[in-house]
Amino acid sequence: MPNQHTQRKHSDSAFHIQAWHSHPQQQRMLAFLSSCEWRAAGFLHALLVENRFEDVLGPEGHLYFLMAGEEPVGFITLTQRDCIADESLFPWLGFLYTVPQWRGQGCAGMLLRHALAEAGRQGYRQVYLATDHVGLYERHGFTYVESRPDVWGEMSRIYTIRL
Repeated sequence: MPNQHTQRKHSDSAFHIQAWHSHPQQQRMLAFLSSCEWRAAGFLHALLVENRFEDVLGPEGHLYFLMAGEEPVGFITLTQRDCIADESLFPWLGFLYTVPQWRGQGCAGMLLRHALAEAGRQGYRQVYLATDHVGLYERHGFTYVESRPDVWGEMSRIYTIRL
């Protein structure tokens, strides 16, 4: 028997996107970020708490939360910089995360579609992302470009999508 999350899989209307800068419960979102088991979520939390988000990821960056009612179930960033030190490539999608119990329900796709639409509204015609994942982004229309060392010296796969 499907659980409540499976029943919502095909209904984006059960979800809404909330931008960090206008979120009425920023402290609650910070607590959510700090509770995520993914190490990068902790890094993102530190950037926000220490007011270094724009210093590290560039001006005019955005953080979006996917909400199921009042419950945060994922997030994504749209920024000028990411873990690849190349100022000629921008904007970047980053920090894509879905809470484990919500994976497989289309949440990553909703976050990607929202961030790509926002990039298009801002006038961008191409977006990049860096990851070590293979398969997820190709399913959403991204094309692998190349692998490069990131700012921590680890190899990252660079993907792009035309809007």
